[in-house]
Amino acid sequence: MTHYLTVASELILGFFMLFILVKALGKTQLSQITPFDFISALILGELIGNAVYDHETTWVEIVFSTIVWGGLIYGVEIITQKFKKTRKALEGEPNIVIHNGFIKYETLKKAKLDINQLQSLVRQQGYFSLQEVQYAILETNGSISVLPKSPNRPPTLDDLNIQAEEASIPTTLILDGEVLYGNLKEAGLSEQWLKNELSKQNFHTYDEVLYSEWKKIRNSLSYRINKSG
Repeated sequence: MTHYLTVASELILGFFMLFILVKALGKTQLSQITPFDFISALILGELIGNAVYDHETTWVEIVFSTIVWGGLIYGVEIITQKFKKTRKALEGEPNIVIHNGFIKYETLKKAKLDINQLQSLVRQQGYFSLQEVQYAILETNGSISVLPKSPNRPPTLDDLNIQAEEASIPTTLILDGEVLYGNLKEAGLSEQWLKNELSKQNFHTYDEVLYSEWKKIRNSLSYRINKSG
């Protein structure tokens, strides 16, 4: 029983250490992961895993190894932020793999990327022929950014000479039957206004509403209400 308690306590400790480390390193570690970040995450996970199942490892060693490795990763992040010349070596750099409609074979070869992989990455961007692409850039995280040729580019409102309304973000007012008073205040609305709008839809209590949002569209109000239950 003592063994299971020890494993559980070390797992909990490792969980919180990893949680704190991820928060400290920032969200870019998840959304813009580079090969270095990937290897760092694997090693960090291995450190925690070995520490949990190695009976001779104490919680002090778990904390120490996590802090040291996390400090190294954080140090690299600080270096790349302050010294631009180190970014190429530590983070890599984007590579243009299609330039002005022509495939740059030497760049593909350098990036260890073949034509089939390039086609797959381009298809994931919505273009099923390399002939539709004017420029393609292989990003440091392995994804690809595509600039299509003019005939293959979706028309914009400017192309159609249409003047668009200013974009706005919907504001959630009720979530799971509870009013988000902060959002209501930020939108410049009153609770009485909300009650009146709910009443128009035959809702008399907040508990009846699963979700409600408000959006300003052409100086008018738009809202959607879904009944809970």
